[in-house]
Amino acid sequence: MKVIIKNKKLFIGLFIVFSIVLGLFSFNRISPTLFERTFGFVLTPIQKGITTSVKWIDQKVNAFTNINQLEKENEELKIELELKNQEIKRLKQLESENQKLSELLDASSRYGEYNTITSNIIARDPGNWYETFTIDKGSKDGIEKNMVVLAYGGLVGKVEEVGSNYAKVSSIINGTYSVSAKTLRTDDEGFVKGDIANKGTLKMEYIDKDAEIKEGDEIVTSHLSDIYPAGITIGYVTSVSLDSNNKLSKTATIKPAVDFKHLEKVLIIDKDSN
Repeated sequence: MKVIIKNKKLFIGLFIVFSIVLGLFSFNRISPTLFERTFGFVLTPIQKGITTSVKWIDQKVNAFTNINQLEKENEELKIELELKNQEIKRLKQLESENQKLSELLDASSRYGEYNTITSNIIARDPGNWYETFTIDKGSKDGIEKNMVVLAYGGLVGKVEEVGSNYAKVSSIINGTYSVSAKTLRTDDEGFVKGDIANKGTLKMEYIDKDAEIKEGDEIVTSHLSDIYPAGITIGYVTSVSLDSNNKLSKTATIKPAVDFKHLEKVLIIDKDSN
């Protein structure tokens, strides 16, 4: 029984091979023989099967090729996108630097009667505010102690310590010293120093109780200072209150004109130009 089944499978296999060979030889013939026509009913579906299989394989190969091509294009686009992002970041950085240089030039132009030295901030004390910081110019560049420091907006502070190629600056917001000041609108005078209780703000003390100082007034350095030239903007009044201890003076809260959180470059006023 097993021999019969085995011979039957062999016969079917040979028959299929024979049919395929026959199909290949008769594929382009105009007048097939009787034998070929006899086996046509077998040959046709086999040919269709072969054609369908070839098409299916061809489709899969094309699909695989397309996937590989898409993956390659995708990687190329990723690289191109990253390069463009880097270029955008570089342009934004240049734009930011140009803006800061423009602001510094504006500050220099505003106080054009003074000779100034441009300097970069290279270090600062820990914290969010530039209360004290180090610049990249020193005695060899003409920097001296107590020179006045400016930035875009107005007054930053003064030089506190000088090395040959660096200097340390103490800013007005750190609360360690006062600056003689007045209101630009009414000439009401007082002394401005950093408000230790409210980091980043200033307070103007010892203002006469009858002074007309009010919110929005511009505060500038007065002529009474031995260090600071008169007329340099310090900040703007945000509130005014009568002192509770003596009722004889007022205190004003001042918002600095300089952005003490984002300083990068400063101007040093040369003493010879005072």
